[in-house]
Amino acid sequence: MAKPVPRRRRLALSDYLSGIRAADRAVLGRAITLVESNAPADQELAQELLVALMPHTGSAMRVGVTGVPGVGKSTFIEALGCNLIDLGKRVAVLAVDPSSRRTGGSILGDKTRMTRLSRDERAFVRPSPSSGELGGVGRKTRETMMVCEAAGFDVVLVETVGVGQSETVVASMVDFFLVLMLANAGDELQGIKRGIMELADMIAINKCDGDNLKYGRHAKREYSSALRLMHAGSAAWRPPVVMVSSLENTGLGELWEKIEEHRALLERTGELDDKRRTQLRGWMWSMVDDHVLGAIREHPGVKKLAAELERAVQAGTTTPTLAARAILDIFTLG
Repeated sequence: MAKPVPRRRRLALSDYLSGIRAADRAVLGRAITLVESNAPADQELAQELLVALMPHTGSAMRVGVTGVPGVGKSTFIEALGCNLIDLGKRVAVLAVDPSSRRTGGSILGDKTRMTRLSRDERAFVRPSPSSGELGGVGRKTRETMMVCEAAGFDVVLVETVGVGQSETVVASMVDFFLVLMLANAGDELQGIKRGIMELADMIAINKCDGDNLKYGRHAKREYSSALRLMHAGSAAWRPPVVMVSSLENTGLGELWEKIEEHRALLERTGELDDKRRTQLRGWMWSMVDDHVLGAIREHPGVKKLAAELERAVQAGTTTPTLAARAILDIFTLG
C-alpha cells in the first residue's frame, strides 16, 4: 500500500514574515495562496500578515498591461521582464487568467507561456484565476501585489484578461497603465473604447517587425492623433505611442525609459502619492461593496425568497427594481 502523503505544516505568522522578507519563493507562493483563500481562518491570518508587511510595501513600480487576445501580452511581458532583469531589477508578474463562469475553471497557462522568465530566480510569475469576477481581475490581486513588494520585487507587472471591464479594474491599482495594440488589424481605431484610450498612460503597438513595420508607423500616427483628442489622466503627462517587437526585442528599451520618466514626473509633482491614496480609498469601498453583497446573498431570509423573486422577474410579473427592493427590505428589516 502506498504511504499517505504527509500534510504540510501550517506556517505561523512569523514563518510567513521571515520567508517573504528573505524572498523565499516557496513561502511567497504559500503566502499568496493564503491571501487568495476564502476560508475564514486563512483570511484572518492573511490580514494579520498584510498589516505586518505594510511598512515594507509601496516602493515597487506597478505597471498594468492590457490588450485584446492575440496582441501578444504574455510574449511582451516575458521580453520586457527579461530586459528588466538584465538591468538589475527583480520582477513579479501577476497574470490573471480568465475563469469559466459556468465551472469556475481556469487555464492558468501564463507560467508555461513565460518559461524563460519563470525559471529566473530574480523573477516570480504567479498565474491567478479571476473566478469570474468583474473585469476578470482576482479580488486579491492588490493584496498579492503587497506581498510581492514586501519580498523586494522592484517591478510588479499585472497582466489583464483583456476583455470586459478588466482594464478599468487594473488601472485602479497600478501607477502606469500600458495598452498594447496590433500593428496590422484593419482600421486601427475601429472598435476601440474611448474609456480605454483615456485610461492609457502609453500605447505600445506590438509586433512591429518585418512587413508589419509600415503598418506600425501608420497605426502610430492614428493613435497619436486620437490621443490628442482624449482627456489625459494627468495634466503633466501626455501619453506617448511607441512601436515595439517582443519577438525581435526592439523598442522595449524606449518603452521602459518612458515608464521611468512618467514615474519621476509623478514623484516630482506629488501625483504618485495622491494617486495611491485615491486608489487605497477606492479599494476600501470596493471591499465594503464585496462584503455587503456577500452578506445579502447569505442572509437566511434572502436565501429563502431569492428563487421566488427570480422566477417572478423572469416571468415578467414584477420588475428587477421591485425585486431588488424586496431583497434589500428583507435584509435590512430582518
